[in-house]
Amino acid sequence: MSYLPKLRTAAVTAALALGAGLLIAAPAGPAAASASDCAGGANGFVDVSDTASGTVQRSASHDGDTISLQSAGGRGFAKIEGATRSGESVWMDWTRDGGHTWLQCGPFTVDHGDNSSKTSPSKGTSSDPNYRFRACGLTLDQAITCTDWW
Repeated sequence: MSYLPKLRTAAVTAALALGAGLLIAAPAGPAAASASDCAGGANGFVDVSDTASGTVQRSASHDGDTISLQSAGGRGFAKIEGATRSGESVWMDWTRDGGHTWLQCGPFTVDHGDNSSKTSPSKGTSSDPNYRFRACGLTLDQAITCTDWW
């Protein structure tokens, strides 16, 4: 009977160790950046007009909105447009390790009324295959839609 508490302690210790190992082994995921971290020229980002358009590199649609990753002048940016509604948002994820971890720049909220577009700031592109972007948007039905990495 004196072994029962020791077995419980050993089982709990093993479970905690296993759980900690799983947490350490999991991918890091996004690091959120506030608007001030990637707007107004911060950290190499450049503000883009909400009406700007570039070459669409990737796009995804949901609920009448189109979320796209666009490029212009050697820079990439995210855009939401279409049947947008005030309160929806867009952001751009940027990675330097092929998508294992990334910086989430945004979200930026549609604030010019329904059916208006909104962009994220832009970041310079690279020929490095691990340096990639994707665009994501949040619609009023709380669905998050992201493009594929580019």
